[in-house]
This record gives sequence, C-alpha cells and structure tokens, in this order.
Amino acid sequence: MNENDKNFKFDKNKNLTYSLHDSRVKEIKFHNKTLTLKVDSIFEYVDGETHSYQGKICFKDCDLDLCDILIFNKTLGKGYFNGKAFYLEEFMEKYKNAEFEIITEGYYGNSTTYMGWLWEEGKEPVSAILYIWNSGEMEYLINKENT
Repeated sequence: MNENDKNFKFDKNKNLTYSLHDSRVKEIKFHNKTLTLKVDSIFEYVDGETHSYQGKICFKDCDLDLCDILIFNKTLGKGYFNGKAFYLEEFMEKYKNAEFEIITEGYYGNSTTYMGWLWEEGKEPVSAILYIWNSGEMEYLINKENT
C-alpha cells in the first residue's frame, strides 16, 4: 500500500459513505478466508462532488460454501427465469473473464447482496444476483491515485 491508498472499514451501524453503483467487478479472489472483489470504481460523494477510485472490497472470515450467484437468462423484466445458480467458487472458475456490474447493493448483518448485470464478451448482458456471507469485517481498500 502506498501513501495514496486509503482503508475504510464498513461499520454495520452507520451509513456507508461509499457506493458501488455502476462499479464493475473485474476479478474475484479467495485466500486465507478473505474474499476480495477488485472493482473499477468506488464512488464517494463529498462536499457536493462525486469522486471515483479504483480499489478492492475485502470480506474477512468468508465462508465460500455460503456464497453463491444466480445468473438469469435475460435481463430482469424480460421473460421468465430460466437461469443458473452457482456456488461462488464454481462461478469463479467458469466465468473468469466475465465482469459483474453492480446496480444495487444491500448489507444485512453478515450478508451482502449485489444485484446487477453479468457481462461476457460477445454476449448480451444478463441479470445476476451475488450473495456473500462473512462473519468478519468488510473493508474497502481504495487507491486514491486513480481519481
């Protein structure tokens, strides 16, 4: 980490000062019970201005057996559900080159839910819902150089 990086620990009892709306998850990794999502944008609204940074969201004490993703066959509202459900570990193997664009985010106790679009090269985006369960801290690692 360099002097321009900033760590922010998510406090479940306060409003989150950062937003992931319209962020794209570029990479998902799991190591030492920590799930890390590398995103192209973390948004911060300060003094009437929106700032955007690259960074990572880390979920400590994550249990991959309790994390999964639903992938729809179309975008929501267009047709019936005819999709797939994957454990997150299986998704990480099968969809290495896909990007997940976060449209809405929800935080409930030890559960995090991201709803959005799954993008694969050469295909129309489809709706997807990512569920993450962790018993430890959630931390934003923000690179302030990328403003």
